[in-house]
Amino acid sequence: MLLSTLLAVAAGSFEFGKMGAAIGGGLAAIGAGIGIGRIGGSAMDAIARQPSSVDVIRTNMIIIAALVEGVALFAVIIALLAEIL
Repeated sequence: MLLSTLLAVAAGSFEFGKMGAAIGGGLAAIGAGIGIGRIGGSAMDAIARQPSSVDVIRTNMIIIAALVEGVALFAVIIALLAEIL
């Protein structure tokens, strides 16, 4: 893998912009997964401490997870567009 990449760079047929866009999209997806996992874990801890406020915690967790996922989707789409163009 590394050798083929180095050969492509030496031949001049490798575009660093496309590689950067692919890495950016991957990092956005990984970051969103980590973020949503932390949100869920923190919500479970909060529910364990305050079982009476399950509804409020669940609502806030879903809203925040949707916002994180929306930002990640936006980043992946921008990375894909950068790779295509």
